[in-house]
Amino acid sequence: MPLEAVVADANVLLSAVIGKAAQKIFSEHNLKVHASEFNASEVGEYLPVMARKYALPVNLVVLRWRLLPLIIHPASEYAGHYKKALADLKDRDPEDAHALGLARALNCPLWSNDRHLAKFEVACYTTARLLKILEMPKGR
Repeated sequence: MPLEAVVADANVLLSAVIGKAAQKIFSEHNLKVHASEFNASEVGEYLPVMARKYALPVNLVVLRWRLLPLIIHPASEYAGHYKKALADLKDRDPEDAHALGLARALNCPLWSNDRHLAKFEVACYTTARLLKILEMPKGR
C-alpha cells in the first residue's frame, strides 16, 4: 500500500523551508503532510533564527513557509491522544507530543528525524527513509 500522508514535526518543516532535503518531500512527491497548529506556530517563531543561521533572506524563508502545502490541525482534533503522547514523552521533548498525538489521531506515520519517536506504535520515518520510500519504483 503506497504511503499517502504523514504528520511532520517542526524540525523537518524547518529543514524544508531552508531548502534542505526535506523540501523534496513537498516539491517532488504527492504526499499529504499534516502538522499540528502548535508545531506550525513553533516553526513560525524559528523562521528568523533559521534565516540568520543559513544566511538566507528572512522574506524568502517566510515565503517558503507560507507556500508549503500543509494541512494544519488544531489541538482539539487530537486532544484524545495528546495526554498519552505527553506521558510517553515525559523524559523527552514534551513539544513532540503534539506531532505524536496527531499521528495517532490520524492513524498516519510520523515524519521526524528524532530517533526517540521511533519507539512508539506509530511508524516514524526520517527524511532520508521517507525519500527512499517515495522514490521506490511503483509495484515494489
